[in-house]
Amino acid sequence: MSEPCSAPAALDPNIRSNQVRSTSIRRRVIPTVAAFALALAVTACGAGNESDAGGDSSAGGGSGGDPVTLDGGGSTAQAKAQAAWRAAYQDDSGNTVNYEEVGSGTGRENFNSGAYVFAGSDSYLNDDEGELSAAKERCGGSDPIEVPAYVSPIAVAFNLGEDILSLNLSAETIANIFNGTITKWNDDAIATDNPDVELPDTAISIIHRSDDSGTTKNFTEYLSAASNGAWADDADGLWPEGLPGQGLEGTSGVIGGISDTEGAIGYADESAVGDLGVVSIGVGSAFNPPTAEGAALVVAASPRADGRPDVDMAIDIDRTITDEGAYPLLLTSYVIACQTYDDEATATAVKDYLAYMVSADGQQAAADEAGSAPLDSALQSEAAGIVDKISAG
Repeated sequence: MSEPCSAPAALDPNIRSNQVRSTSIRRRVIPTVAAFALALAVTACGAGNESDAGGDSSAGGGSGGDPVTLDGGGSTAQAKAQAAWRAAYQDDSGNTVNYEEVGSGTGRENFNSGAYVFAGSDSYLNDDEGELSAAKERCGGSDPIEVPAYVSPIAVAFNLGEDILSLNLSAETIANIFNGTITKWNDDAIATDNPDVELPDTAISIIHRSDDSGTTKNFTEYLSAASNGAWADDADGLWPEGLPGQGLEGTSGVIGGISDTEGAIGYADESAVGDLGVVSIGVGSAFNPPTAEGAALVVAASPRADGRPDVDMAIDIDRTITDEGAYPLLLTSYVIACQTYDDEATATAVKDYLAYMVSADGQQAAADEAGSAPLDSALQSEAAGIVDKISAG
C-alpha cells in the first residue's frame, strides 16, 4: 500500500458558519438525491491517502454512523452551484460540506497539501508546474480524479450606465482594451462594431482578478488564442504584471469593482454579472452573447488534453471555434479528489457528494441556481463512472 498523505489542516470555524441551506433548492432536488445516494456503494481499492476530511470523519456519516465533515474549496465561479449541491447533499446525508471560495489556484494548493479532501478548480491540474505530480503524491501514489462539474460562459462585463447594456467586441478589440492600447469607450475599434450605439468619451477602467484564478486563466487563454496576436502574454491564472488595471479578489470583488466604477470593464462568471452591461464576442462573422448553450457546444466539440490518466477528464477548449451559436470564452470547472481515502466514512461521503455533483440531477440543480450548462450525456456518464472509483484503501 502507498504511504498516506499528511493530515489536513483545520479550517477557520468562521468559515464553517457559511454553510448554505436553501429551502427552495431542497424541494427541487432532495427526492432525487435520496434515490441516488441509496444506490451508491463503497468498493475496496489499494493506495491510501489522508482521510481526516478536515473535520469529524471518525465515523460513517452516510452509512449509519456519526456525521462526516468534508472540507473543500477553490473556484469562486462554482459558488452558486456549490450552494445548491451542498444544500441538497447536507440535508439528505446529515453530513457537512465546507466550501471555501478562495480561488482555483489556492484550492489546488490546499488539496495538494492535504488541507482539503476535494477542490474546485476552473483550470485543470498543470503538470508543467508540478501540480499533477503533487496531487498524485497527496493521493498516496494513485492518480487524482479530475472531472468537469461546472461549465459556464465567462462574461466580459462593463458599466456604462443603464442606457448601454450590450456591445459587440471582437477578441482583438477586447485584448487591446485589457492590454491598455484602447483607453476610451468611443475608440474607433469599438465604434466600428457598434454603429448604432452612442458611445461616451469616457476613460476605460480595467478591473481584473488579483488572486490566482482559473477564470483569469481561461480569459487570458481565450485572448491569447483568438485575438490575432493582440494579446502578447501567455495564458496564466495570475494577471500579467505591468498591464494597467485594478486587481480585486474573487468574482464578487471584480463585480463589485465594475459596479462601483463608471466606465469600468472586467470579466467574471456570467452567473454573477447581474444588471451590468455584457459584451457579445466575435465568433466568425457573428457576435454571440454568453449563453450556457453556447458554452456547452464548445466543450462537447473540444479535444481532451494529451497524456492524462484515465481518471482525468481535462479538456483543451477550442477558443477559435466558429460554429453557429458557439461561445468559446468559457470556463470548464473541475472537481478534484483522490481515488482512495484511508477512512471508509470519508471515502463514502466524498464519493456520494461528487456523484451528486456530476449526476443529471446535480447538473440540473446547478443550471437552475447558477445558469450553468449541464454536461452532455456522454460527458456526464463518463464523469459518473470515474467518481464511482472512489473507495477506502
